[in-house]
Amino acid sequence: MARTSTTLSNAKPTWDTRTMVTLALLAAIGALLSFLEIGNFGGFLKYDASFVPAIIGGFVYGPIPGFVIGLISVIIHALVSGNFWGALMNLCGVAALVIPAALIFRPKGTRGRAVAALIVGSALSVVVLIALNLVVTPIYTGMPVSAIIAMILPLLLPFNIFKAAVNAVLAFLLYGSVGKMAQSKKAKKAKQA
Repeated sequence: MARTSTTLSNAKPTWDTRTMVTLALLAAIGALLSFLEIGNFGGFLKYDASFVPAIIGGFVYGPIPGFVIGLISVIIHALVSGNFWGALMNLCGVAALVIPAALIFRPKGTRGRAVAALIVGSALSVVVLIALNLVVTPIYTGMPVSAIIAMILPLLLPFNIFKAAVNAVLAFLLYGSVGKMAQSKKAKKAKQA
């Protein structure tokens, strides 16, 4: 199997066919999860777990591959649903969560580091999504900015905290099994090289 080196993450992984297939599978899982939406909070907010595969990918392969997993799932969802404003919001949210979380987690890869990474990434994601709600939501809903501001504390902040927290908890729990499996295969390849 041909191997090529890349500098897409701070760990400079070797990208072989297995790695590319794993990244594609994580992106496909993220895209599928994006269509399993729960709730309709405030008439336009829906939870989905599509960030979870991107977080796991970021932890295993680095910040850029993690972001690309999220990007692919967002693009697929936008093309199928036609909701390009929501896609823009999700793209910024996944970037704000996955990139910092992967950067914080990757140097040591401990459980404590994972918790810290997920807390920081979740907090940044909440801040970015609240800020974007002030700009994007008035455009696609026609609501005045003052109405969006009035929704921050009772609706937008709790929803975005809930979404980030659930994604972080799911990623933390799933990374324990999925991430270790991927990491052990990466370690095995490194020994063979």
